[in-house]
Amino acid sequence: MLVLAGIVVLHITTIILLLVATIDNAWWFTETEYTDLWGRWDFINLDWHYSELKKYTDVQSDFLQSVQATSVLACVFTILALFVFVGQLFTLPKGQRFLFTGILQLIACLCIMTAASIYTAQLHTTDKKGGYGHCYILAWISFVLTLFLTITYVVLRKRSE
Repeated sequence: MLVLAGIVVLHITTIILLLVATIDNAWWFTETEYTDLWGRWDFINLDWHYSELKKYTDVQSDFLQSVQATSVLACVFTILALFVFVGQLFTLPKGQRFLFTGILQLIACLCIMTAASIYTAQLHTTDKKGGYGHCYILAWISFVLTLFLTITYVVLRKRSE
C-alpha cells in the first residue's frame, strides 16, 4: 500500500513539473529577456513587458510548434495515465494491471523527450548570449521521472502481490 501511495505522489509531482515546464516563462533567458514556449518577457525601463516571440524562420517556427505540441501532449498523457492508474487499480485483476498506464507514461516520456530535444537542437543555436532556463531543466527532469514511472508500472504489472 505504501508503494502505491509513493507512486501516486511521484506521478502527481511529475504532472506538476510538466505543467510548470510547459507554462512558465524560462526555457531560454538572457539578462534582459525570458523566453518560454508561448511568448517573451523583456526587461524595459525597470519593468517586465510581455511580447510575441521573436520572428523565427519558417523552419524554426515549425520546430517551435512541434515543441509546443509535444509538451502539451506530454501533460495530457501524464494526467490521463494517473486516472487510468487509479481506474486499473480497482477494476483489473493482478497481472493485467498497469500495462495501459505504462504505455501512456511511455508516450508522455517520448513526447517530453522530443520537445526538449527539438528545442535543444533547433532553437537558440546561434544565440551568443543566454542560457537554458529552469523550465528547460524541469522538462528533462520530467522526462527522467516519466521514464522511471513507465518502468515502475511495467514491474508492478508483473508483481504477484
